[in-house]
Amino acid sequence: MPTDDCLRPPVLRPGDTVMLVSPSGPTRPERVARGIELLTGWGLRPVLAPNAYARQGYLAGGDELRAANLNAAFADPEVRGVICTRGGYGAQRVVDLVDMDVVRRDPKVVAGFSDITALQFALWRGARLASVHGPGAAWLDDRTPPRSAESLHAALMTTEPVTVEAVKEEETYPVRVPGRAEGRLLGGNLCLITASIGTPDMPDLTGAVLLIEEVQEPPYKIDRMLTQLRRCGALAGVAGVAVGQFTECADGWDTTVADVLTERLGDLGVPVLGGLPIGHGVGQLTVPVGTPAVLDATAGTLTTAPAVR
Repeated sequence: MPTDDCLRPPVLRPGDTVMLVSPSGPTRPERVARGIELLTGWGLRPVLAPNAYARQGYLAGGDELRAANLNAAFADPEVRGVICTRGGYGAQRVVDLVDMDVVRRDPKVVAGFSDITALQFALWRGARLASVHGPGAAWLDDRTPPRSAESLHAALMTTEPVTVEAVKEEETYPVRVPGRAEGRLLGGNLCLITASIGTPDMPDLTGAVLLIEEVQEPPYKIDRMLTQLRRCGALAGVAGVAVGQFTECADGWDTTVADVLTERLGDLGVPVLGGLPIGHGVGQLTVPVGTPAVLDATAGTLTTAPAVR
């Protein structure tokens, strides 16, 4: 694997306090209650951020409120992990208010996905903090069954490498360019990656393995986003592409999302692996981001170094 020079927070241990924050959209208390039950079962002590259930339209409270909750979690020495309740929209509006000096002084594991990609990009830019791309605390058993819980537990509470295998049931499974690539795993939700172009948080993907996943975006919009990444040069030096779940990404046209991904990624000259159960779909698995990774598209595996130490 490539050199591991990221900032890795301490592994979570039984008895550790984790704060549940809502940096993006508003959440449902009944789903968070299930997440609290799960985290408590692992021996952790989940506590709600003061405004975790706030609501202001499509946001979980105003920008200053959400940023204050994040900064309080990062500043509290008793809090050892920051678990986002959900994504939605809004993280990009508050990332410039996060106190990166505090993050660097006392690094904590941060878990979330979807809109949380914006927060993870900011933490990578501001602190080189490795984090965890996985389900939030607003837990839904139908979508994230026991295997999903076990995967999140392993990423948060062990220091073992994480391996995810491509599965034939995923719609993106046919998307593949054989080969083996090594590089830092960066990325997450495709909309948020594209929305980061031109901001300070857009990472340099040269030599990186890019992770992409998406939900409820038709194939032509996937095409548009990938084309923008290509045209701005973001994919010029990428080492490989790990393709996760593209959930409910269909419309009335004959062109499928797998067709688009194959056409837009297949000529990059690098390994591409689809079918990874990472994203918004049923059976979502957890992976570290910001850590060294090996993408073996021939064998159908993505292996990443842990986000914790």
